[in-house]
Amino acid sequence: MGDRITLKASDGFTLNAYRAVPEGKPRGGVVVIQEVWGLNTWIRSVVDRYAQHGFLAVAPAMFDRVEFGYESDNYTPEQFVVIGELLKKFDGKSALLDVAAAVDAAAEGGKVGITGYCFGGAISWRAAHASMGLRAASGYYGGGVPNYIDLAPTIPLEMHFGDQDSGIPLEQIEALKARHPDVPIHVYAAGHGFCNRERPANFNIEACTKASARTLDFFRKHLG
Repeated sequence: MGDRITLKASDGFTLNAYRAVPEGKPRGGVVVIQEVWGLNTWIRSVVDRYAQHGFLAVAPAMFDRVEFGYESDNYTPEQFVVIGELLKKFDGKSALLDVAAAVDAAAEGGKVGITGYCFGGAISWRAAHASMGLRAASGYYGGGVPNYIDLAPTIPLEMHFGDQDSGIPLEQIEALKARHPDVPIHVYAAGHGFCNRERPANFNIEACTKASARTLDFFRKHLG
């Protein structure tokens, strides 16, 4: 359904992206922020799904400043070594410029929301703090909670976590709830990555179905 495109950030950097357009007039725009595997098969399917629900969706390639064109469908432990090296070089500040470029592209569909998974869930929270023209954010199991717990969102935001996620302890989630009582933080009987169908050991259809429905309702409320 979607197409490979490029985006230009405000500092002149050109990055890859994946874009899908709905049939008929869009009800809004959605920026989808990847997991650590880049614009791989699953994240492209998420972009397509948002288009099927009526949103113009765009996913920027968040690692292009580190390794241009990086993406992988390899979920083995060996790939995490590669990802670890990419993350050492990743610059969170310039990353927000790339997110902003995706927001501009998605704005063709109307009011824009952002969602993201794992790595992208944390980026979604940071983008909700920075705002950058966004109207709503819905993040999934963003790790490194203590790193953004003091960043107050400036737009409507909700988050989704699994109660069996060994990388994001429940005490971190509870601390996030206490710090931001006005942010709906949903917790499911699931582990990390519970929405990625390409990872059967992690995928939890019940948790993902419920969380995805909440995100769609959230975006319909705030975007159209």
